[in-house]
Amino acid sequence: MIPALMPTYNRADLAFEHGQGAVLWTVDGRRFLDFGAGIATSSIGHGHPHLTKVIAEQAAKVMHVSNLYRVPQAERLAQRLVDSSFADSVFFCNSGAEANEGMIKAVRKYHAENGHPERFRMICFEGAFHGRTLATLSATGNEKYLAGFGPPVEGFDHVPFGNMNALRDAIGPGTAGIMIEPIQGEGGVRPASLDYLRALRAAADEFGLLLALDEVQTGMGRSGKLWAHQWAGIEPDVMSSAKGIGGGFPLGAILAKEKVAQYLKPGTHGTTYGGNPLACAAGNAVLDVILAPGFLEQVDRVARHLWRGLLDLAKRHPQVIEDVRGAGLLVGIKLREGIVNTDAQAAGVNEGLLSVAAGQNVLRLAPPLIITEAEADEALGLLDRVMRRLTPSAANIAAK
Repeated sequence: MIPALMPTYNRADLAFEHGQGAVLWTVDGRRFLDFGAGIATSSIGHGHPHLTKVIAEQAAKVMHVSNLYRVPQAERLAQRLVDSSFADSVFFCNSGAEANEGMIKAVRKYHAENGHPERFRMICFEGAFHGRTLATLSATGNEKYLAGFGPPVEGFDHVPFGNMNALRDAIGPGTAGIMIEPIQGEGGVRPASLDYLRALRAAADEFGLLLALDEVQTGMGRSGKLWAHQWAGIEPDVMSSAKGIGGGFPLGAILAKEKVAQYLKPGTHGTTYGGNPLACAAGNAVLDVILAPGFLEQVDRVARHLWRGLLDLAKRHPQVIEDVRGAGLLVGIKLREGIVNTDAQAAGVNEGLLSVAAGQNVLRLAPPLIITEAEADEALGLLDRVMRRLTPSAANIAAK
């Protein structure tokens, strides 16, 4: 018999009752160091006093009114995001998939309004993950995710990640934009090189394309800067954000330059829940923390400390770890063939560490941005025990 809660996830047998900072406790009292953060979403940790206070106070006033009326919390959050980014205007929604879907629409609308409705195709990348709607699944291009849902949505051309020649070859008269994650999260924590991001910006300018960045997972301080593309010194034309933007409260956003945003007029796009008072109060509270003086510098400092520890871990466990990759507090441990990332994830649970599996047999670490060096060291100690559990025995090696 099917359970009441639709079984779309293979859930671990863990139920969490409460959390504080980077730590979660289960209903039966077990303690876990959370280096998954709800898949890079609980950006300022669990039970953050400022975030929880703001949410409670706003919930007691008004949670939702719809976008038929002004929402001062949304106006304030939009202005703060504009002031902290390349963007001139912001559209709020509820999730990363919805933000990416709207971003795709914005790119197509831009070209249609400028006399080129035939330009609707997006160049996307192998290994991408942009969401679970029909259009964002098609942008993702993963056959496993697409299976059983009919023909993919037309308009998405995929090229190898990091290959500039392939990208230029894919540009045609129907190409509207380039859509890329600065770091592929679900695809194996693969960062695009900064030079590659710069080359994409140059190619977009050369061919009259829009550069659309999916910063759903990499934005909001995850890389050590507010937006990951800032490391490359470039600006996109339009960008999606979600996950950490609400600190765990559902919130997504499309940030766009005026040349793109001006065409999303009344009637062209919308949302019922998006940008409501409660969600935007949460978003403002998260920004209060992330934009505080020294916060992002602390994220970068702790991330570099963790990175050094992971490189040392790889040296000590060469039979298990093939590579360490990522940026900031989005890091992947690529495991050697024969060592399965879901086994590593399960071993971490046994040791009291939460992590997330990713593509290419990678164990993904995406802790709350508020972790300390001491908590990074604790995670490294737990990971050392995980790697010892996974190290092939001498007998198994001989048998091979």
